[in-house]
This record gives sequence, C-alpha cells and structure tokens, in this order.
Amino acid sequence: MTAPMNPNARKSVCIHGHFYQPPRENAWLEAVEMQESAYPNHDWNERITRECYNTNTRARLLNDAGDIETAVSNYAQISYNFGPTLLAWMKDAEPETYQRIIDSDKESAQRFGGHGSAMAQGYNHTILPLCNDRDRDTQVKWGVRDFESRFNRKPAGMWMPETAVNTATLESLAAHGIAFTILAPRQCDSVRPLDNGEWNHVGEGVDPTQAYRCNLPSGRSITLFFYDGPVSQGVAFEGLLNSGERFADRILSGFDDNRPHNQLMHIATDGESYGHHHRHGEMALAAALHHIHNNPDIALTNYAQFLEHNPPTMEARIREDSSWSCLHGIERWRSDCGCNSGRDGWHQKWRAPLRAAFDWLRDTVNPAFESTASKLLKDPWAARDGYIEVILDRSPDSIDAFLARHARADLSAADRGTILRLMELQRHAMLMYTSCAWFFDDVGGIETVQVIQYAARVIQLARLSLGLELEEEFLARLADCPGNTREMPDGRSVYETAVRPAMLSLDRVAAHCAVQRLFEGPADEVYSFDVLDRIDQRLTSGRASLVVGHATFRSSIDAESAHLTYCAVRTTDHTVSCGVRPHGGDDTFNAVKSRAVESFDRADFAGILRLIDQEFGGARYSIASLFRDEQHRIVREMLRPSLAQIDASYQQIYDQHAPMARFLRSLSLTVPRRIRMIGSFVLSQSIRQILESPAPDLDRAAELAEEAAREGIELDKDTTTIALARAMRTATAAIPQSEVDRIDRARTLDALVAFTERLPFPADLWPLQEFYLDHLRPSLTKADNTDHPDANDATDIIRTLGARLRVRA
Repeated sequence: MTAPMNPNARKSVCIHGHFYQPPRENAWLEAVEMQESAYPNHDWNERITRECYNTNTRARLLNDAGDIETAVSNYAQISYNFGPTLLAWMKDAEPETYQRIIDSDKESAQRFGGHGSAMAQGYNHTILPLCNDRDRDTQVKWGVRDFESRFNRKPAGMWMPETAVNTATLESLAAHGIAFTILAPRQCDSVRPLDNGEWNHVGEGVDPTQAYRCNLPSGRSITLFFYDGPVSQGVAFEGLLNSGERFADRILSGFDDNRPHNQLMHIATDGESYGHHHRHGEMALAAALHHIHNNPDIALTNYAQFLEHNPPTMEARIREDSSWSCLHGIERWRSDCGCNSGRDGWHQKWRAPLRAAFDWLRDTVNPAFESTASKLLKDPWAARDGYIEVILDRSPDSIDAFLARHARADLSAADRGTILRLMELQRHAMLMYTSCAWFFDDVGGIETVQVIQYAARVIQLARLSLGLELEEEFLARLADCPGNTREMPDGRSVYETAVRPAMLSLDRVAAHCAVQRLFEGPADEVYSFDVLDRIDQRLTSGRASLVVGHATFRSSIDAESAHLTYCAVRTTDHTVSCGVRPHGGDDTFNAVKSRAVESFDRADFAGILRLIDQEFGGARYSIASLFRDEQHRIVREMLRPSLAQIDASYQQIYDQHAPMARFLRSLSLTVPRRIRMIGSFVLSQSIRQILESPAPDLDRAAELAEEAAREGIELDKDTTTIALARAMRTATAAIPQSEVDRIDRARTLDALVAFTERLPFPADLWPLQEFYLDHLRPSLTKADNTDHPDANDATDIIRTLGARLRVRA
C-alpha cells in the first residue's frame, strides 16, 4: 500500500479526520489534572489517545480469515488535522504517538506526490467569525506557526474550527498563505463557472466532487472543498464503521459517471469517530482504505494533490456565518438557538450573556494592556502574534530571543516579568473563547468551567500587571448566565464553586510543596513552578512528621516569584496543617523553626498548630490545598496500612466462607451477595498483585480466574484490565537481541495470552500483537535462512504464538 497514487485518475477518494480535544490544562499549573470520569485512565486526553489517536498510527488490517495481516498508519492515507493545543499536550504526555503522527505526514507526502496530508487549524478552536479582527488574525497566525514548527513545512490547508466561516475569516486564511479549506455542503450559497457565468443558488445541492474557487474582496482567492454530507453523517450516526467494506462501498457510491470532470469523493468527520466514539473504528477505516486502494479505477489522494492536478473550474460563494454543526449558522456559540447535546428540558439561555461577559472582560483589559505594553514593546500586538514562539519553546533562550525582537530597550527583571504576564494575559483572553464551552448544554459543564477558569486567570493577570480590579463586575455579569441545575444555578456559582478553588497564588504553591515534603514528595519543581534555593528540615516520629523551611517559588511561565517560609505538620491522627508567609530573614525563620522542632520533639502537636496560627496568620492549608494528582497519591499512602488490614480481613472471610458457598451452589441455592462481593474483591486483588509483580506467576493467576468462574464470582474488569495492561507493557518493554531472547519472550507472551483466555471478558491484546508484528514475525523469515540450532524451536514457538494472537505468521 505504499505505491504512489495516480494523480490523474478520473475518480479519487479523500477522507478527512478532524482530531481535536479542548484544552484541559489547569490555567495556573499548565498541566492536565486527574479526571475521575476518564477512569481507568488519568484524564480524557490520555483515554482518547489510547482509544483513537494511537490506534490510528498502527491500525490492524485483517485478512479474509480474520487474522491480523499487518498494521498501517491511517494518517498516512487520509487527510487530517490536529488541534494545536492537543498536539502540545501530546508531545510531552504521549511522545511516541505524537512522533508517529508527525512521521505520517512525511509518509503521506511520499504517497501523494510530495503533498503531506496534515492540515493546520485555527489555534485554540475559537469560532473565527465571532472573533474580533485582531483575535482572528492571531488565531490564524498561531495556527500556521504551530503547524510549521511541528511538521517542518508550510501548511497548504487549514481547518476552521466547526468549519465556521465568513468572508473575513477566508480573507485571513488567504492572507497567511492558506490555499484551501473544507466546508459542509450547506455552507455553499451559489456557484458559477469561472468565466463569469450566471450565479446558480445551490445550497446543500452543491456538487461535492470538485474544487471551487472563492474570490475575495481583497483580490485574493482561496479554494473551497465541500465534503459529501450524507456519507459524512453516515460515519457519525448510521453505523458505517461496523464494516470497512460497507464503509468503502458507501463512499464509492458517491461518484456519478455523468459528471464530465475528474471527481473527488471526499468526506469529513470528527477523527474521534475512528476508535473513540466507535470501538475499533480505526480498523474499519483501515479496511475501507485497503478496499478502495485495491480498486484499480479509484485513486486515494489528499486535497493538495488533487488541487494540483485539478484546479477549480467553478467559483463559489459561501453562506456567511455558517458552520457544520449548527443548523442556524453560528448561533450555537452565542445564543439559545435550540442546538444542544440532548438534555431534555434544559435551556441554553446562558450562552449569550456568557459571551457578553467575556467580550466585556476582553474589551476592558485591552486598552490598559496596549497602554502599558507600549512603554515596553515596540508593537504590543505584533509581540502578541510573535508570542507563539515562546508558547512553543519556553526555554530562557527562546524568551530572550522574543524580547530581543519586540522589546523597546534593555529591560529590568521586573520589566521582563511584566511583559510575560501581559503576554499570558492575552493568551488566556483567547483561550477563554474556546468553542467547546458553548457547544454543550449547561453553564456548569466541564468545558464551560474550563473557559471561565481562563477568564479568572485573565482577571488575576490584569490585577498583577495592570492594577485592574475586575472580578466583582465580572461576577455580576456571570450572575446573568442562568444554569439548569440546583448545584450551579448560574455562572457566578460556577465561578465560586468550581473555578475559585482552582485559582492559584505562590502561597498555595509553597503550601503544596510543604505538604508534599511531609510525605517525602519531590520539592524542586511543582508543575510550572520552580522551587529554588530550598532550605528545610524534615522530622518524623511514627506517622507524624514536621517540615519547616523556606524557598523561592517562581513561575516558569510568567516569572512571578516570591521568597516564602512554610511550616507543615502531620499528626498521628492524619491531620495535616500548613502555614505560609513571606520570608522575614534568617533570624526570624530560625526562631520559628526552633519553636516548631521543640514542640514536635515533645509531641505537642497542639503547640505547633498554635504556632502556625500565630506566626503564619491568614489561610491555613491542608491536604485539600494539594493539587489533584498529589491529593490522590498522598491519600492512597495514608490509607495503605488500613487498606492492608481490610484486605487481610476480606481474605480471611473469603477463605472461611468459600466452602459454604460451594456447598450452597451444589444444592442450587443462592450464595449470599455479600460473600460473592467479597470473593470478587479478593480474587481480583490477588490477580492484580500477581500481574503487577516483576515476575508474574501466570499459572497461579489463571487458577484464580478459573476459581472465579467455577464459584460464579464476577471479577472486577477494570482492576484486572489495568493490571493486565501493565503486565503487557512490562513484557514488551525491551527488544529481543538474540534467538534465545526471542524464544523466552515468545513464551512469556504466550503465557500472557493463555491467561487472558481464562478471563470472563475479552482482553485487548494489541500491545502483544504489535510487538509480535515488529519483533517476532520478522524473525520467522530469518529462521528459514539460518542454521542456528535454536532456529526450529524459535520458529515453532513464534508461529504458535502468532496463531493465538490471531496474527498471520
């Protein structure tokens, strides 16, 4: 499937995937915190990467017997775009998947005549027609520059978030070198031949199989591709991904032999359809692409290659202020238009006042920003456009280069910090318009909470860098955003209950660091904050511990810093308390430390708490002040002894009552639910512990699984699946270097597969199958051409493993 495609084919196919997740980073930590709703994964980015983004880099392609023939990159065969903020997260959190996506663009260029398939996207998925001119221009510039930095080439196409379009947006794309974009068929108003014939109003009846030129008032032009609506809808809502061959046939049905021009049958959908919204959708996509590729009358292509060989012969006019996901144009992102995600009886009256509140905040901040920034920067708005270089690379050298380009003169350390805070203010002022906030049903939804968090960061930065006090007026405006739940009746309650607790000061960073130190956690870096010149003392006595110290806490994002003293204590009853204050000098610190140590030595915990109240006035911090991931880690550590006792008690209860349970079943009597629940816990935990051990006894794990089946006990699927995934990662971590290594590894993997066959639910064997394809199956060919004494044994073992994994040997 790597042969170049025929660019002059009469019939061509292009499938576009729009891969995107809203930014989920805490606005202060610049990191995605744990999201319990994504369990068993850490967060939704991680979960969707596992289900979709990664699987599409190596999609399993089955033969007629249902065995895995090979694994292919879907990205290298389709057109695709990724949200820049998603790729930024992925580069650090899932680097292997990230690199495969980048490499797929290079592979697609080899397939498609030098034209890579990746497209750019407006930076943080704002609705571009709803932006003011300056923000829209920055969104496009940042999207282009982000693309260039990752794919090492200029983008030919750009995906407009929600395909939302107006003439001003197309002008911005064209002005920044974008040759084409993709629209829904209903976004076409009318068409005519390029020789200035009569305009023909077509609406959704536009012919999607050709390219159209859109001539713009500036004299520029851009090419428009209107995707096939019915087939695209079928992917999302009609089960086309249940069968790759059916999917391919449906695409090919869009051709019409009566059309005189070379035809491009193309669709566009959310990329998450291929694996996340539809389980194994990536396999259906791979099968469809394989089916189309094997049709000698059809060429797979991408938009840039098709455009090179089939320039537009028709002109199109767009339907202004339209999108692919709102029947009312772009009202879904500014009014209660009726478009929602299906909660009966819920309204979206909050949408308009929420956007108005954000507009007020932006328009109030911008004049003060321009006035202050003009004293430090040659052109504040040009500096904002150029700040993408710092977002892409926050190293000191990158910041120095940014300031050298844009600053008026030599800067003091305070001036540098002010500039960075002003730039971050502008970044968050655009992040708060991320479209997902308005897409769903309630002002208290997770996506809306996220953008209100960005607004809160704007308010904080405006206070720090501009001296503006904006929170109360903003809260008054949020009060006019009515919600649908008793818990969050309006936008103000969302801010106060879901956003304010996440707001961060350097004092809280210090408190987090101090409480971490109570539990021997790391202390030199706290997310996007550096802990510098730390001096502290940690004492322990049984379960109790004390930390007294001081350090400089500095944001690596905007350079805000403070030298703070902290004192934290953990008592024998698990109570944790911490105080933070500005560092008052070594003498003052040593006096406080001496009093705290003396009290701790006497086990006078009440005295330490009084000391914290007296010397660290104001807020007292506790475990609740920790950031989410560290809360989970510390609570698990605190509970470990108690949980071990519970585990032992449950094991004892199970051992005592298992014979009685078997007796009851022999009489066809019902085993009490409590005994079955304890059995499920004990057996699931035992299997988990085996799988997570360095050398798992898989025979014993299989015996426990058989015991559960025999006793009618339901194993905990999530617990077992997580442990099994870890065991697979361990078993496939190292590449075998010799025949002996390959034999040993094959036997290990075979034992894992044998264990999964005893489980009452299907296991995802893809990690083992991928390892087999990459490192074991190729050795079969080598074994056929070698006289190595272990070759026959290796061949037999590897072939047997391949059969169990359903991989063609």
